[in-house]
Amino acid sequence: MENRFDAIVIGSGISGGWAAKELCDKGLKTLVLERGRNIEHIKDYPTANLDPWKFRHRGMKTWALREESKYSGSGHEDNHFFYITDDDHPYVQEKPFKWKRGYQVGGRSLTWGNACQRWSEYEFTAPARYNYGIEWPLGYRDIDPWYTHVERFAGICGNLDGLDAMPDGEFLPPFDLNIVELEVQKKIHAHYRDRHMVQGRFSFLTEPEEIHRQQGRGKCMARNLCGRGCFFGAYFSSVSSTLPWAHKTGNMTLRPFSVVHSIIYDEKSGKAVGVRVVDTNTNEILDYFSRIIFVNASALNSTLILLNSVSNRFPNGLGNDSGVLGKYICFHNYRGQIYAKMDGFRDSYYYGRNPSEAIIANYRNLSRQDTDYVGGFTTFTGAYRTLLEPSTLQEIGGAYKDSLTEPGGWEVYMYMQGETIPKETNHVRLSTDKMDKWGVPLLVISVEYDENDEKMVRDFLKQGTEMLKVAGCHSIDAYDSHGAPGSEIHEMGGVRMGKDPKNSMLNEWNQLHHCKNVFVTDGACMTSTGNQSPSFLYMALTARAVDHAVREMKKGNL
Repeated sequence: MENRFDAIVIGSGISGGWAAKELCDKGLKTLVLERGRNIEHIKDYPTANLDPWKFRHRGMKTWALREESKYSGSGHEDNHFFYITDDDHPYVQEKPFKWKRGYQVGGRSLTWGNACQRWSEYEFTAPARYNYGIEWPLGYRDIDPWYTHVERFAGICGNLDGLDAMPDGEFLPPFDLNIVELEVQKKIHAHYRDRHMVQGRFSFLTEPEEIHRQQGRGKCMARNLCGRGCFFGAYFSSVSSTLPWAHKTGNMTLRPFSVVHSIIYDEKSGKAVGVRVVDTNTNEILDYFSRIIFVNASALNSTLILLNSVSNRFPNGLGNDSGVLGKYICFHNYRGQIYAKMDGFRDSYYYGRNPSEAIIANYRNLSRQDTDYVGGFTTFTGAYRTLLEPSTLQEIGGAYKDSLTEPGGWEVYMYMQGETIPKETNHVRLSTDKMDKWGVPLLVISVEYDENDEKMVRDFLKQGTEMLKVAGCHSIDAYDSHGAPGSEIHEMGGVRMGKDPKNSMLNEWNQLHHCKNVFVTDGACMTSTGNQSPSFLYMALTARAVDHAVREMKKGNL
């Protein structure tokens, strides 16, 4: 009986933490499985308060770290312990793909970028309108109240900007734009009717409210050391917010060091009845049972688990009657980057290290297709003072020390977060001859860019360069990084939602079409990528799916 629960959640990251919080709040005894080690808020942030000189390499990414995680993407010297290494967790790259992962309680919620823009109706409808994807089974009106639900609990800072392409929500006050950002904003708004540069929406507690104090979280100190772990809890993560909240209900059991092998399907009942786990410390195989299962292991791992969950009923993976499981993998395109200099404003600086960024909302292919490609892109931008100016830098002595006390000039940057097209050829599958050390087949990843991506990068670089010239910048360096797919995370798809069970895996409630007591609410569920940051949508989808699941359980349907 100790292995039986009302619900099992696979994964403890952004969406898994929300599943745990919502399920436990509704009174369900819930087991949360995490393949990595345990992390406790505050206790397990060893570098959070260390000064740069306390690190041998000033906290930067070393060549050794780059080498041991050149495919999986390491952290820096000050937070590399929140990332995995290639040798410990291999995968097969049929085509170049960087798969960034953080295997610990909290997952990548400990290191994410915290951008929380709502998707617009344009993003939900664009794939079907422009014929580059299937129709989403839900729209903005369906998810709107759940965005609000998440905003109130997590705490999102931002402004009410009235933009159709980036809808407003319930926000805490934003961080102020600095003087050069205000200048760039003013010039862009004066020159373009369709370009809107605004304060970004991020999950930082600028002014905590009662619900945040109940979580034990405090005000953001603008240190911009978030990726080391935030003592104040101002930076939203599963470890600082949702998991402790779930724990306080008395309904959560957390089990780290638990690699999920597969989901157990019962032929007689036509339902999933549990989860098979390999204990990473003992290699013992354990089975846990529940009425409902939420799969939140991150997009590619969730897909792997379903592919490995085979039975007589589902020989090609759980719920995979359509044959699309593992297909239509997509991601965000970050290849376009621009840096420029801005003269003047030498008598102005800024207070603290603002952890947020400004955003230029997507202005491409909204109500009509106005480019030779489909999809759109969000532009992240900001301005900062440089540390030193090489032309005046002294090499040694008192003059050198004095020069360190004065900042250099201003620089402005832009980078893109571009939508990519979900394609059947972009897929993952299980290796037939390679397994990890726990007996789980390795994932084979076959994902690449296409001509649509190339056109979007070129357009971003052209438009961004023009905007910076309009803003008065010079020495503009616009380039294509040519980074491999996955380089900046946000992998999506593999278990996509859709209205038709013949070409999708999940319905509008994130349930498997053919196994209704299994829900997938992380990036694997995405029908398309949109151009906004997706983690916020995962949170809202998760809360919505839990609400539906519990109502269905009470009716006896699950």
